[in-house]
Amino acid sequence: MYKDTSTAEIDIALEKAVKAYHQYKTYTLKQRADFMRTIALEIAELGEELIDTAMAETNLPQARLQGERARTIFQLNSYADAAELGNWLEASIDTALLERTPPKPDLRKMLIPLGPVVVFGASNFPFAYSTAGGDTACALAAGCPVIVKAHPAHPKTSTLMADAILKAARKTDMPDGIFTHVYGAGFESGVYLVKHESVKAVGFTGSFSGGKALFDLANQRKTPIPVFAEMGSVNPVFLLPEKLATETETLAKQMAGSITLGMGQFCTNPGLMVAIDDKSLDKFIVNLKREIEAITPAKMLHQGIAANFNEKLEKALAQKGVQLIGQTDDTQTEGKVLISVATASGKTFLANPVLHQEVFGPYSLIIQCENEKELLAVAKAMEGQLTATLMATTKDIKNHQQLLDEVQEICGRFILNNVPTGVEVALAMHHGGPYPASTDGRFTSVGADGIKRFARPMSYQNWDDEFLPNELKNGNPLGIWRTVNNELTKLPLDEKNV
Repeated sequence: MYKDTSTAEIDIALEKAVKAYHQYKTYTLKQRADFMRTIALEIAELGEELIDTAMAETNLPQARLQGERARTIFQLNSYADAAELGNWLEASIDTALLERTPPKPDLRKMLIPLGPVVVFGASNFPFAYSTAGGDTACALAAGCPVIVKAHPAHPKTSTLMADAILKAARKTDMPDGIFTHVYGAGFESGVYLVKHESVKAVGFTGSFSGGKALFDLANQRKTPIPVFAEMGSVNPVFLLPEKLATETETLAKQMAGSITLGMGQFCTNPGLMVAIDDKSLDKFIVNLKREIEAITPAKMLHQGIAANFNEKLEKALAQKGVQLIGQTDDTQTEGKVLISVATASGKTFLANPVLHQEVFGPYSLIIQCENEKELLAVAKAMEGQLTATLMATTKDIKNHQQLLDEVQEICGRFILNNVPTGVEVALAMHHGGPYPASTDGRFTSVGADGIKRFARPMSYQNWDDEFLPNELKNGNPLGIWRTVNNELTKLPLDEKNV
């Protein structure tokens, strides 16, 4: 039904995208925002057809998809508000000092769009991280046309979303080429897009191997471009002694729920739990085993993800020193998998890099450390993560300051006494982390700060006011916040400080 988009068709689409870029970047912040709000309305208008289609393609339940649709609409509207507000532009002005020797020039800086952006649809979030998801919303807010490569696991869902975007583009008089939807069952079209000289940035959510491949391709180009790839994480949870001793059963219930939420198909799934081996940990393991074995497994998103999980789970459990402690046994229905929890010693973890790798799905490994020294060594040995969690009392925190310092070095979001699953769409959210969690830990893929990924700084020196962008004009016609001579203000410049 869905024919792969040819390279010739991609060339035409990108030619249109370049033309659209030169038009769209001149559109006002309000015009961009109105376009995004109209997309949100068109998605809402799809009604149950969108939900039913996604249910058929992904095995996700109705309630989950309804929640994700609401989140997608919220993202579009909130990023539209942020785009119009203009704080993300980081507009700054340093006025001239002509009497100085040498004279100081007038300098004005803001972020400007990069150009056409390629977004790869994610398999595990058919709405919020795919065709009309966060990357697309951020790129449009920044002033960039978008080319989306539909994820082959849900092409019908992706097409419905793409049609909604194109309908919104027509309603708001967007330039032809502002959005393009391409298909490709294999890797060829994605490779061609990333290597195309008209593409100026890439957004990706998925596996480490996929994100790293795109990153390498982008850096092998004649003109390298940024790839903002969120590539997964094991999201370690550190269970500190007093907390574990006083809230054993509660923690076991919390962790079981987080490990199995969405059948473990969230990039913030807690794939590692780390604690000092003592009676409290033994009790925790008994409780966690009971909780896990009581949970009825559901189908994973599609058979490909289930097969990948089974392969990686088998490899993880086959490692020397790894002991399975809890597992469900209902695998009669195709697509269901074994929810599993295992343990290994701190020494085993430190000696085996395989145990550091993500097993995408309902699996978690408990690392049993001999003492605080080994606990710290395990933390130091970890790679970059999207999240890290501390389950701790006030006393635990005071007694483990060095651990806190180490863990902050490896994560983008540091959580206290809460589970890592669940990513709030908010300005203060950071969804990214040091490599290999993402290709650039300075940027987030959730929250309005994500807009900055698809823009670059431009400094204007000694330009007459009439030729400056509205964002930098003396009168501040957009009424945005700007840093003027090191002071944050919305006030226009008057003759005295020009």
